[in-house]
Amino acid sequence: MNHRTYEKDGVSVLELKGTITLGAGDVTMRDVIKDLLGKEKKSIVVDLGEVSFMDSTGLGELVAAYTTARHQGATLKLANLTKKTKDLLSITQLAAVFESYDSLGEAIGSFR
Repeated sequence: MNHRTYEKDGVSVLELKGTITLGAGDVTMRDVIKDLLGKEKKSIVVDLGEVSFMDSTGLGELVAAYTTARHQGATLKLANLTKKTKDLLSITQLAAVFESYDSLGEAIGSFR
């Protein structure tokens, strides 16, 4: 998995590409989000538009990141979910937990 982080309009964006599975991206995602929280970033958007596959481990790490963010007073939102990711969140009933947006711009704008 590849990733890139940057700031846009005061929001930290984590752009992920590839797969988020056991041993391939799950630890990277966790570490990057943990690093953002350690830098006192309170508004985080995870851009999943280029994620081709996520298994239960990846989903678990996403839930853990969300929970950790909430406990530290931060907000984590999702953007650009693929059909596969939307279906996964729906099947696991996590779609109601995460705030997700069709575009990165909408997700960033939701912090205003």
